[in-house]
Amino acid sequence: MNGEQLIDIGLNVLAAIAILAVGWIVAGWVGRLVRTATERDPRIDVTLATVVARVARWAVLVFTVIAVLDRFGVQTTSLVALLGAAGLAIGLALQGALSNVAAGVMILGLRPFRIGDAVDIGGTVGAVEDVGLVATKLRTFDGVPVFMPNSRIWGNEIKNFSRADRRRIDLTVGVGYGDDLDAAIAALTAVVVAEPRILTEPEPLVKVTGLGDSAVDLLVRVWTMPADYLATQMDLTKAVKQRLDAEGISIPFPQRDVHYVPVELPAEAASN
Repeated sequence: MNGEQLIDIGLNVLAAIAILAVGWIVAGWVGRLVRTATERDPRIDVTLATVVARVARWAVLVFTVIAVLDRFGVQTTSLVALLGAAGLAIGLALQGALSNVAAGVMILGLRPFRIGDAVDIGGTVGAVEDVGLVATKLRTFDGVPVFMPNSRIWGNEIKNFSRADRRRIDLTVGVGYGDDLDAAIAALTAVVVAEPRILTEPEPLVKVTGLGDSAVDLLVRVWTMPADYLATQMDLTKAVKQRLDAEGISIPFPQRDVHYVPVELPAEAASN
């Protein structure tokens, strides 16, 4: 190896070091720039902004490495093809996990819920505690943590109770057939009017809805704020029972009348 070749190798090494240094600096700068830009957009979740920034940074680093290898005469075209094939093989092997990641990106981008929201996802009801790229953590209202894969969440119906500007309470009350319906409706209306957490718009409704086997069914339909929903529902149920008791209006329990009809047996059967 002569001196000219050593000089060429030295220059290539110095150029490679310079490319790596510049690439590292540019990758950090691009990552910070992308993160700042995405965090300023209120439509983009903070977790998604972090992921996008990391992807941008690693993309610059990959191109930097390819540029360094190209400086030393490595056939980067074959390397890119190899990386593509490896990526495809890894994608096929991890398609379940990748589907969760894809669903996580959709959830973080469209944000059907946020941390702290009360949700119902496929029958699982709880508060959102964490949203990740692979799974989302809920905590049910009885304190049990639930980790749900994002692909399952994205493929299910999502009910977000926290996004509702108001909630409706439907309370069905049965009164006896012998009781005064107008008095019962007046008593229930008085209970609704006395409850300050019940909204006046939409207007509360107290109506007869059906004739059951043991009682006349009355519907109490009111609206309240989401934060007051559960407490209002429980307090309203208690107040209705106490008011009907005070008015002497019965709430009958299910019952059935059985009539016994005697049958006369033939004389031969009776003698046996």
